Amino acid sequence: MAPWLKIGTRGSPLALAQAHETRRRLGLVHGVPEEHIEIVVIKTSGDMIQDRPLSEVGGKGLFTKELDQAQLEGAVDIVVHSAKDLPTLLPEGLIVAGYLPREDVRDAFIGGAAKNLLDLPQGARVGSASLRRQAMIRRLRPDLQVELLRGNVQTRLRKVESGEFAATLLALAGLKRLGLADKVTSILPLDLFPPACGQGAIAIAARTDDSRIQADVAAICDAETGFALAAERAFLHVLDGSCRTPIAGHGVVAGDRLSFYGLVLRKDGSEAYDARVEGPVKEAAALGEAAAREILANAPADLLSF
Repeated sequence: MAPWLKIGTRGSPLALAQAHETRRRLGLVHGVPEEHIEIVVIKTSGDMIQDRPLSEVGGKGLFTKELDQAQLEGAVDIVVHSAKDLPTLLPEGLIVAGYLPREDVRDAFIGGAAKNLLDLPQGARVGSASLRRQAMIRRLRPDLQVELLRGNVQTRLRKVESGEFAATLLALAGLKRLGLADKVTSILPLDLFPPACGQGAIAIAARTDDSRIQADVAAICDAETGFALAAERAFLHVLDGSCRTPIAGHGVVAGDRLSFYGLVLRKDGSEAYDARVEGPVKEAAALGEAAAREILANAPADLLSF
């Protein structure tokens, strides 16, 4: 019997947890046994390259290229992504069909003996793969030794537990989805550590011409998350946001209103420029764009130069 639907995903534990959550929700809403929804694991270039920053080897597209190809070729019907890993423009023929309800957007500090970032001893070695987190760590603690730490969540946790790194920062949403929230030493406040655009959200991509699949996916998607992500992704798009610039952005929906905060930093944390906007949710993308233009108007020309 052919599967009712095929879900494409990366093979990391977190990616698989997100794919299984999507399968569970689809099965419940549409009355389809989960065993009739197939999960197809696709290895990506980003999973294979672990020794260099993404900014040096192609950016976010390294986590999506092979998934996009499989979807366009019809090997899978939908692909489940961490929204923060999605390029702002998808290949022709693909769209973001929607987002599952968003998890907690905050960053978590995992620090062994230290209770929080400010408690780390001077010169302590902190690992992160995110330019945003690296820049914000340097902004708060320029004395720390901030180094590249890539790999899946479990790998990063092990490197802190072994003492190779004194601490790391990870998305709280991912830790919760993996059942690893007990590993969190403390949670970083949003006013000090605004999240990456899309953090905590699971995006589902579909083919542009597949209206049946789009309708099936729409039944499990969350409108508020969609509005917030529209603002965040528009903000990134105007700034040409990739893995080469430290950028944070967070949209919050309350009723029919959306408030958005965006931040751009230098890699060394020495400068930061931000913007706050608010307006109707139906203008979410325009709000994100306006915030980006405000930052571009106030920031030095070389801030986003590559």
